Amino acid sequence: MEDPPVRAEGVARSYAGVPVLSGVDLTVRAGEAVALLGANGAGKTTLLRILALLLRAGGGRLALFGTDARTAPPALRRRIGYVAHESLCYPDLTAAENLAFYARLFEVRDAPARIAELLAWAGLEAAARRPVRFYSRGMGQRLALARALLHAPDLLLLDEPFAGLDAEAVAALQERLASLRTAGHAIVLTTHDLERAAPVATRLAVLHRGRIVWAHDGPAEPVVIATAYQAVITGRA
Repeated sequence: MEDPPVRAEGVARSYAGVPVLSGVDLTVRAGEAVALLGANGAGKTTLLRILALLLRAGGGRLALFGTDARTAPPALRRRIGYVAHESLCYPDLTAAENLAFYARLFEVRDAPARIAELLAWAGLEAAARRPVRFYSRGMGQRLALARALLHAPDLLLLDEPFAGLDAEAVAALQERLASLRTAGHAIVLTTHDLERAAPVATRLAVLHRGRIVWAHDGPAEPVVIATAYQAVITGRA
């Protein structure tokens, strides 16, 4: 059996002595999409940044594709796509220029065709030559998603990916994530939007006080998930 894209055991992280993650256990296998729920400050973004190799865990063990995250070679980063709260795109470059830059970083084959395909998917063809600083919030989010998908990562990490998207863009993203999952890519996303995340996820988990305290495998009605979430947050679980 192949090593899973993510295997976290007791992962911890503190800021200025204040615990943010207090022992997260999480395994994500190829073809799984895990939606992380949790209140603001629960540690969702910190966990994603650790999985993206942008932060080091302060304790516990993390292996990505069987490789210890502490000794991960640069090539391992090419297997990861990440969407943060910020777009991570350069505001004075156009959308096409941003994607061309990242295509070089990730050594994307047939980059012009791949860039054209993702600009079309993101609905940014008409604005492809416009500097990103003039983009709306939704346009910036669609470009960030295109950037993260550019190199067809085996592990896709998405922090509130539906934020700023209209209904058409949400449907396109849901379809894309389902297709990636079917093709064997692993996905971890954080969200406050249960209705939009539920159709995508194969597992839902609640992060509370730095730990995963509730998880559900398989499809579930949003009302069931919301009830469980509220029970955990209010301490009635």
